[in-house]
Amino acid sequence: MLRYLARRLGQSLLTVFMTVTTVFVLVRLAPGDPATAYAGPTATTADLARVREQFGLDKPLLSQYGVFLRDLVTGNLGTSYSFRTPALDVVLERLPATITLATSAILLTTVVAVPLGVWMARRADTARELGANIVTIAGQSMPDFWSGVMLLTVFSVLIPALPASGFTTWGGLILPTVTVAILQMALISRLVRREMMTTLASPYVTVARSRGVSERALTWRYAMGNSSIPVLTALGTRFAGMLNGVVVVEVVFGWPGVGSLVVRALETRDYPLIQATVLVTAALAVLVQLLIDLAYPLLDPRVRLGKAA
Repeated sequence: MLRYLARRLGQSLLTVFMTVTTVFVLVRLAPGDPATAYAGPTATTADLARVREQFGLDKPLLSQYGVFLRDLVTGNLGTSYSFRTPALDVVLERLPATITLATSAILLTTVVAVPLGVWMARRADTARELGANIVTIAGQSMPDFWSGVMLLTVFSVLIPALPASGFTTWGGLILPTVTVAILQMALISRLVRREMMTTLASPYVTVARSRGVSERALTWRYAMGNSSIPVLTALGTRFAGMLNGVVVVEVVFGWPGVGSLVVRALETRDYPLIQATVLVTAALAVLVQLLIDLAYPLLDPRVRLGKAA
């Protein structure tokens, strides 16, 4: 197990390193000058040259990359051009809001989507299952920005019951959570339905039913137990994606998270802030994937260190 864990940690570190390196190169190849955003629209040519020299932007790309790697080892990700403070501090200040939104959305998705998918599988080829299928397909087809605007219109304008933006109260968490969860619930419920239908049609379930095992035990102990790994993988992947920042939802609701921070960093060509955001979110994403891999043996005893026994 230690060997497997060490190998997975090495793969995770390599993934984060390659991701940050790719972003380092791409943001510098993109059009735009961060010195202009830092110095302001009234800056002279001498002011721009001084800013580029101050932040090392006048050096060749390889030299900038060498400085970046040196600072990365020491935990120094540079100073944000727009916030004028350490970029890592800015990201860590916004991170709790993103984690809160992602956690609430994945919990709502799990509570609703898993029972709904099981219910659809148990009532396959019926009129009620067809209606549920239509609803999930509609939820899967609706863009996040449209769902968010509709929820804002209904619950913040027509019925002013919930805050329209920000995270000043816990009530402000409801609309962004529902907006993010709509698409996830549609996807996960259809996945659970497919996996459960396949498992319920398996020979061992037929044998267990012939021996008098109750339908509840067949559904939740036998079928759901064997369908849990793909469902957990899908939930973990979705959660890791949310930790990278739900950009559209955060912009619509004025959510003070990492997603809206990335938008501002890209607009101002804030290289240190972009790199710090990518580093932190990528590290969280690979950590979630690592925890999911380690949870497989707990769900299925036949799984041992990433391979079937």
